Amino acid sequence: MGARGVLRFLRRYRVQSVVGPLFKLLEAIFELIVPMLMARLIDLGVRRGDAGVVMATAGWMVAMAALGLICSVTAQFLAARAAMGFGAELRGALFAKVASLSHGQLDALGASTLITRLTADVDRSQSGVNMTLRLLLRSPFIVVGALAMALTIDAKLSLIFLAATALAGAMIWWVTRRTLPMYRAVQARVDVLSRLAREALRGVRVIRAFSRQQGEAERFDAEAAGIERAQAAAGLIAALSSPATYAVANLAIAALLWYGGGRADRGLISQGNLVALINYMSQILLALSALTLLIVILVRALASASRLGELLAIQPDMADGPGAACVPGAPRVAFENVSFRYAGGQGDALHGLSFRAMPGQTVGVIGGTGAGKTTLVSLMPRFYDATEGRVLIDGVDARDWKLAALRAKVAVAPQQPALLTGSIRDNLTLGAPDADDEALWRALDAAQAGDFVRARDGGLNAALTQGGANLSGGQRQRLSIARALVGRPDILILDDSASALDYLTDLKLRRALPGALPGAVVVVVSQRASAVRDADFILVLDEGRLAAIGDHGQLMQTCEVYRDIVSSQEEGAV
Repeated sequence: MGARGVLRFLRRYRVQSVVGPLFKLLEAIFELIVPMLMARLIDLGVRRGDAGVVMATAGWMVAMAALGLICSVTAQFLAARAAMGFGAELRGALFAKVASLSHGQLDALGASTLITRLTADVDRSQSGVNMTLRLLLRSPFIVVGALAMALTIDAKLSLIFLAATALAGAMIWWVTRRTLPMYRAVQARVDVLSRLAREALRGVRVIRAFSRQQGEAERFDAEAAGIERAQAAAGLIAALSSPATYAVANLAIAALLWYGGGRADRGLISQGNLVALINYMSQILLALSALTLLIVILVRALASASRLGELLAIQPDMADGPGAACVPGAPRVAFENVSFRYAGGQGDALHGLSFRAMPGQTVGVIGGTGAGKTTLVSLMPRFYDATEGRVLIDGVDARDWKLAALRAKVAVAPQQPALLTGSIRDNLTLGAPDADDEALWRALDAAQAGDFVRARDGGLNAALTQGGANLSGGQRQRLSIARALVGRPDILILDDSASALDYLTDLKLRRALPGALPGAVVVVVSQRASAVRDADFILVLDEGRLAAIGDHGQLMQTCEVYRDIVSSQEEGAV
């Protein structure tokens, strides 16, 4: 899509985008009239001592200034209205685009670059639109208009105008060509800085635990210094344009005074017209200076807009299914020879998995670190699509379900609970906005969270800070489980979501789940053998493969991997 595609968000503000610059053109016309009035005031008023001409001409000059002010204020209001609306539309489209991307695409892009694009890049693009609407037509029109007016006054002296304008224009073109790739590189490095800051904030406890504050600060400072150097290099080139433009314009004014003064002595040009020429050169100077500033802003805006266009051009690789109806009597969940590989992965994370879970069954998933447990359960709500084989939900391929319908059937309580700023009620009703208080308390009690929520001031309306930082780890996990229970899903996935709970609370939770969700399949992913031993059957994963399947007793007799896990934990308990 590129930078051009981003401009489509100005469509709703076409009127402001056209009328605003037109008012800037009117302001420029009034400004170009003033030097001619000044020439009249000098030649017909001052030289002849005619006070009436002086007063009348001065009045016209004041009128031109007032009209120019009105046009300027109107143009800037319309430009600001269009730019703010453009920014709002762009942010909404970007947020919707990010929300539509699959987990694999989000993993590939990374959170840091997405945050930078949604914030800094949008701000720069918005600023670029605002300044473009205000200056892009006005500055060139002032330059061209001043040149035209100079030609009508003295064709020979206007050659100085042409030479100065051509030289300044060449410098602006050179600055633009050199700085555009440099600003693009700077924005890419800002992504890296955002990632470092995000990692440091998320891992602040680990960093402090290992006394790595100084090392992380040095990493951050090194990257910030690199951005500073890159910004300084681009800024140095951009900064050269303004003094160079002033130098060219001032040399042109000096040339006008030198050659124009001689022509005035010989009577070839009036003093008033010479002053008008100098005023026109000053106007060109100011216009070129504003154009230089605009070019710097526009170059940065184009670099940001190009990055935003790239993001908007990404097509979601997970299409919504056509819709489906449950197959009567089919397993609630079925994996048929399922394999999966992450984008860019060196090998499959899952290899040829097959199993079935009927309504009302509890499924345990256990295995070592990196065995593929989270990957397996991520295929059920279709966070990812299987590379090979099929994942069936109620007898229908997961790819044939509407995503909204599928995810209403499958609820996930992750190990790291993502609680949002707001009240406990706001978080619990995230997937079931119409749930009443009775349903909320029922879910809280089943998740073993009812007691501590009742004890908090405000109960369900108690406030949660960002990420639920005002709760303990176990409380956050229990609220996450309660949130998953509120919608009464057909499949509940507990992805190591009770890891922060003590054994007694974990046991009470597991015993409460069948009554809270009758007929649902409960998938318990855990590192603890005690958390899955009562499951109807247990999937034992080993390096992405299904090492064995069966209940606790069967696996203790037939599966060495499972026996090793159980024995290591029993020894650890001793």
